[in-house]
Amino acid sequence: MSTKAKKSSNKTDLKSVSNISPQPTAEEMKALYKEMLLIRRFEEKAGQLYGMGLIGGFCHLYIGQEAVVTGIQSVQEDQDTVVTTYRDHGHMLAQGMDPKGVMAELTGREGGYSRGKGGSMHMFSQEKGFFGGHGIVGASTAIGTGLAFAHKYKEDGGVAVAYMGDGSANQGQVAECYNMAALWKLPVLYVIENNKYGMGTSAARHAAGQLYARGAGYGIPGEQVDGMDVFAVQAAARQALDYVRSGNGPYILEVMTYRYRGHSMSDPAKYRTKEEVEERKLQDPIEQIKQRMMKEYGIDEDDLKSVDKEIKAIVKEAADFAETSPELPPEELWTDVLVEV
Repeated sequence: MSTKAKKSSNKTDLKSVSNISPQPTAEEMKALYKEMLLIRRFEEKAGQLYGMGLIGGFCHLYIGQEAVVTGIQSVQEDQDTVVTTYRDHGHMLAQGMDPKGVMAELTGREGGYSRGKGGSMHMFSQEKGFFGGHGIVGASTAIGTGLAFAHKYKEDGGVAVAYMGDGSANQGQVAECYNMAALWKLPVLYVIENNKYGMGTSAARHAAGQLYARGAGYGIPGEQVDGMDVFAVQAAARQALDYVRSGNGPYILEVMTYRYRGHSMSDPAKYRTKEEVEERKLQDPIEQIKQRMMKEYGIDEDDLKSVDKEIKAIVKEAADFAETSPELPPEELWTDVLVEV
């Protein structure tokens, strides 16, 4: 089985799509569609709340990249762990974290996963196997390598899925992690979400060569995949996870994707043209699967509209919960700072 069994009751359950064939059923496709749509609508609402001043600090939206985490998550096992960067809301939702708790954390409320203290970039859920979004560029790679060491030490059959961006891939600690993971044959899947820009600098200007090939010197295999196609991501992730889980050591998956919004909510993204963004939207991952369901499976557009309505209701419930959840009192500033063992 590949998806987390501990899914929250008010969101899509991807258990049924764990072994999708090249010809998935209509229900399998609809499950993937719902998962990506949940991420899209959630992020749109988060953007609105940020504009209203209800979300403070940094906020990095995942709009456009939904196929990446959805495809990979659908072929994971229960014992696998996930760690990612600060563009992390989509990973949390795909990992089965409750949208209400995620949104409450974004708004700094007590009902959030980190009790409102972590915000957008720093929340986690050990129960769901999600070990955080991290603000330090490259940190997720190092932490993921540590999680992989724990999986091997415990012999629990788990794989650590460590996400990084194309900008993170240039960090020195990434090379150090490749060396260590290869040397010890650690069960880690390194996922490079190449969305074409490291903050405002295009990958063509900041990264030489192919990012997935950078592990070759350490004997780490890798491949590049179309990150706008959820089925292409899923197939590549299934193969990569099988390789890692079989005791062969690490694997690098470079997923070519695109973010529609700026690097963060404070980024007007003037370093790219409107035409470039509109052209990329022609390969929109959600629209692709929607059109396939309608053309190949005869799924009625009204049926898909009802799915959208259902997802919007979930997101509204999450926003309402966040806005009504209490803020922490000032004395809580001194708690959750130190754990004595």
